[in-house]
Amino acid sequence: MDSKADSRNGGRSSNSIDSRSGRKADSWNGGRNSNNFDNRNGNNAGGRSGSKTDSRNNGRNGNSSGSRNSDRNGYSTDSRNSGRNGYGIVDSRDSGRNGYGIVDSRDSGRNGYSSDSRNSSRNGNSADSRNNSRNDSSFGSKKGHSGDMPNRTSGREKKSLSKCPVSHKCGGCQLLDMPYEKQLEQKQKYLEKLLKPYCHVAPIIGMENPYHYRNKVHAVFDHDKKGNPFSGVYEANSHRVVPVENCMIEDQKADEIIGTIRGMLKSFKIRTYDEDTGYGLLRHVLIRRGFTTGEVMVVLVTASPIFPSKNNFVKALREKHPEITTIIQNVNGRETSMVLGDKEHVLYGKGYIEDILCGCRFHISSKSFYQVNPVQTEILYNKAIEAAGLTGKERVVDAYCGIGTIGIVASKYAKEVIGVELNRDAVRDAVENAKINGIKNVKFFCNDAGKFMVSMAEDGEHVDVVFMDPPRSGSTEEFIDSMAKMKPERVVYVSCGPETLARDLEYFRKKGYEAKIGWGVDLFPATEHCEICVEICRTK
Repeated sequence: MDSKADSRNGGRSSNSIDSRSGRKADSWNGGRNSNNFDNRNGNNAGGRSGSKTDSRNNGRNGNSSGSRNSDRNGYSTDSRNSGRNGYGIVDSRDSGRNGYGIVDSRDSGRNGYSSDSRNSSRNGNSADSRNNSRNDSSFGSKKGHSGDMPNRTSGREKKSLSKCPVSHKCGGCQLLDMPYEKQLEQKQKYLEKLLKPYCHVAPIIGMENPYHYRNKVHAVFDHDKKGNPFSGVYEANSHRVVPVENCMIEDQKADEIIGTIRGMLKSFKIRTYDEDTGYGLLRHVLIRRGFTTGEVMVVLVTASPIFPSKNNFVKALREKHPEITTIIQNVNGRETSMVLGDKEHVLYGKGYIEDILCGCRFHISSKSFYQVNPVQTEILYNKAIEAAGLTGKERVVDAYCGIGTIGIVASKYAKEVIGVELNRDAVRDAVENAKINGIKNVKFFCNDAGKFMVSMAEDGEHVDVVFMDPPRSGSTEEFIDSMAKMKPERVVYVSCGPETLARDLEYFRKKGYEAKIGWGVDLFPATEHCEICVEICRTK
């Protein structure tokens, strides 16, 4: 679960930057609180990294739109009349041969930088939410699956004992002060209890160093009564900003760059944005770093496209941090707590970074989903490939594919891979990633995963293996029904929401599929969240 939402559950930002089909947006699948309350009212707005949504209708990325003409084979093509093959981005309403029409929907998207998406997303820049603080309370219950995680520390104890001076306010690292072995033990018991009716759960795989693992860091900028700027995170269950200078789970270089930007604001006479008055320029700063390549992206989210002295500001920032490889201005002038707006300007560099995962190189833009813990993601994806049992002869679907990570890694072991993703920016990255890696047996389509599978099933198409990596809200009955019609021998379900996974496994069982084994992988140390990969086989 990138997200998948992004809170410390996989999507840390106030707008659920890290969501999955619903992410989806990943979420950063969730907002830092990821209780995603709509407009300060407490209306739960879901998302992969946010609190769970009962809706099975969540589109995974939500960044859809289309042009009109597109070919079935070319490399491009946000199309309303498009076809299915090639590296084409099939963004289709009147689609070509198989009618893989895009959904123009508020059911949001995996990365969730969609517009005003209500049913949340994997990365979760979603949900019109003013209450997205960093504490993702998503261990809820569904159909009797209890999600309560015990052993919380009281607020008073946290103040005196916590490793982090603001943990009692931030609420993002619910388990920070618990010994790591105990954290893993608690997560293992939780997974075993939840999935006991369906399959055996292998011992959870933890990290050697469970600190500073997040490759994506989001800071909210604000000012005190005297106008002095500060940055931090939203306080749990509120829209108040808690000042944070160093975080135990964030990349240290990212925190350092955010501190530098904070210190430069007064000399450049840049005011932080005031949500109450609507005055000010700088709203958020987003940092992404490739842990393998060392490339660093800085996204300055401003309320206006007018950025006084921006060239001098960029020059000064680069002098202080020559490791920065690209700087982007993202314009978000809306009265919303969505982090990223629609318009971007590259102020320096190429406008994206690259990183290496499982031996493949990936192109990562500001809005695309990429798992926030690359060390554990390699372990998770290797388990997924192992569970698929690929021999080189299989036709594979990678549903909710994001920037194509699982599909591209799997393509080395399969005959053909078809990736489907609703976030248009992510699909463009996926197309580019296939080119970068010289892969010819992968095709990517911009579409809602459920509707895409319905169209394939209606055309009588067959696949051998399905990888699915939905948002925290899980998959849909529509998707599972369509998948069952194509009779794949195996399904590999990667989940950031174990409670909705359990719900979906029950429905898989009705369709003649049984879970065999699950592997928990701790992508989010110090938080209550983890990912799990489950092997599901056809029984009839």
